[in-house]
Amino acid sequence: MTALTPLTAPNPPTSWHGHLELDYAQREEKTILDRVFVQAPLKVQRPFYPEAGTCHTVMLHTAGGIVGGDRLSLQINLQPQAHALLTSAAAAKIYRSNGQEAQQTTHIKIGASACLEWFPQETIVFDGAQYAQQLKVELEPGAIWMGWDITRLGRSARGERFNGGYWRSKTEVWQNERLLWIDPQGIQGGHEMMTSLHGLAGYPVIGSFVFIGREVSPDRVKAARTAWYPEGKEPEDSISLHESANQVGVTRLTAGLLCRYRGNSTLEARKWFMRVWELVRQEELGRSICVPRVWQI
Repeated sequence: MTALTPLTAPNPPTSWHGHLELDYAQREEKTILDRVFVQAPLKVQRPFYPEAGTCHTVMLHTAGGIVGGDRLSLQINLQPQAHALLTSAAAAKIYRSNGQEAQQTTHIKIGASACLEWFPQETIVFDGAQYAQQLKVELEPGAIWMGWDITRLGRSARGERFNGGYWRSKTEVWQNERLLWIDPQGIQGGHEMMTSLHGLAGYPVIGSFVFIGREVSPDRVKAARTAWYPEGKEPEDSISLHESANQVGVTRLTAGLLCRYRGNSTLEARKWFMRVWELVRQEELGRSICVPRVWQI
């Protein structure tokens, strides 16, 4: 692994322009992190291998949080046949804006028959934050991408509500210059969409789990939906079933699967997504999930 770190300025800037580039390559039975480029405040831990030849990598944001004016850029490349799992060391915190927008842009390229599991820990968007994130994934033939995004709007554990600022997100997945899926989202703090039944219905946590790269059967959609319920069984009570349906949804995509969550708990969202991850991984990769050690579940 080759690490290139630029010189730091004598006086730190008022806003960060962080950069992270990771290039993975398959060497015989093992995926290695072939090239790394980092620019503060982004860093990456040394990769480790808790399972077979899959390369597990933990990303870090050393500044502790993101403020207005920060620009973070991530470029992830997987060469053919490579298999990597990326997560983050802790939840991302987006602080109240100083009048400027904070941005994160992620560009992922996945080579032929390669697989990337993209599971950053949750994002906490403080009241008054102004934040926009963009994620673009490019798949070559036979490639697989699965990932999630879990966001808490406001520090609800402290009673804080998201009354000002905004959160915007846009995800695109392409293959052979063909758009497979696009997902633009946006929430304005204090807007009626925060409480509308057609919006967040008062819930502070939203999340999405996506698997793209293969067609999925209706049976898998049903299995992902049933995985939400305790012991994988839908409640017999129609009222309980209706209440649960208001919090989660599963959609069959052109070449994949999409799960949506809205609720009160990032942990609840993650646990459901992990059960869906297990279903997908068993069917597509023939093995059980391997939970990153930095997750405290």
